[in-house]
Amino acid sequence: MTSAPPAGLRARLSAGLFVACLAVGGAEARAVEAVPAQLDGITVTERLGAAVNPNTLLTDHTGRQVRLGQYFGDGKPVLLTLNYYGCAVLCSVQLNGLVAGLQQLDWVPGDEFRIVTISIDPDDTAQLAQDKRKAYLDAYGRGQDVDWQFLVGDAAQVQAIADAVGFAYRYDAEQDQYAHAAAIMLMAPDATVARYLYGIQYSGRDLKFGLMEAAAGRVGSTAERLLLSCFHYDDSIGRYSPFAYGIMRLGGAVSLLIAAGLGIVLWRQELSPRREGPGADPPEHTS
Repeated sequence: MTSAPPAGLRARLSAGLFVACLAVGGAEARAVEAVPAQLDGITVTERLGAAVNPNTLLTDHTGRQVRLGQYFGDGKPVLLTLNYYGCAVLCSVQLNGLVAGLQQLDWVPGDEFRIVTISIDPDDTAQLAQDKRKAYLDAYGRGQDVDWQFLVGDAAQVQAIADAVGFAYRYDAEQDQYAHAAAIMLMAPDATVARYLYGIQYSGRDLKFGLMEAAAGRVGSTAERLLLSCFHYDDSIGRYSPFAYGIMRLGGAVSLLIAAGLGIVLWRQELSPRREGPGADPPEHTS
């Protein structure tokens, strides 16, 4: 069953885009009450469970033609972002925020998950994708072999992907830029949408939990899966927050483990040979 973000969240997404575009030169922008007319309809319609077409043809940063489906199907979740490489404001801020979140993770793209960034601008080239990829991987600091793909495609192909995941955008000829919301999609290994995260900052915890959910528990340690049970995705804020019942349940499980461990220790002590004093030998048996 699919659901759209609450009206308040949709407004914050569009308003956040406008505020981010005003935040030039480090000046702090103030919140706006009304969404500008040019941003009307530029939001995300959540389509949980919807699938992207694996046969969509795109071009990677080396200029090689690729199928979107080749990044799915091996059991790894995919973090999908829709940006464009000529964007000097929102996309840069969002991808920088993603890099900061990735640096908080002990996972590396290519091991537990992968990242796919697709440009919404059909004029972006493979060379520009290569330049952007290098810049963000340099900032990430894990080398250039990290599995973070930067792809380009024609307008129809990219629009079909965006429509499938509910990501709306529009070209503004007057400003010569694309208006779009700030969101990332966490995709299951079968190329279906599992979770959305919103904003321009992404905590390592939210990224890990979202990827674990997208992979249906097939990534992450047992301890991390137990920790996930203490949090739930809060639609009203677009991130994970503590779940009281989950915390209580985990606390109960830990208490049971402690009690069981103590019981085993006492049982083993009860079965061990009794001694009359320190270093005393067992009594001798006479016939």
